[in-house]
Amino acid sequence: MSETRNFVLRDEKGNESGVFTGKQPRQAALKVANRGKGTKKKPENIMLRERGTKKIHVFVGWKEMVAAPKNKPDWMPDKINKPFVKKQKPGIIKLETV
Repeated sequence: MSETRNFVLRDEKGNESGVFTGKQPRQAALKVANRGKGTKKKPENIMLRERGTKKIHVFVGWKEMVAAPKNKPDWMPDKINKPFVKKQKPGIIKLETV
């Protein structure tokens, strides 16, 4: 079984903020997209650097309001945010230095 990995959110200038965990980079990117302000027409760029490596995973992400599932718990609202992400080309950027 794979362990959870830590990914640091990175902006275009190289500033890092926020740590998101997941077994795969996509799982961490979904968490970022759910908190972001991107829409389907105007998605936001998500760059995640894997902690302990020099790899940056590049995604675009957005969230949409969708109907909650039929078997939802009582406390869940009728409409929920659903995140979407797509890996961009190049999918992984390798840094010279961190």
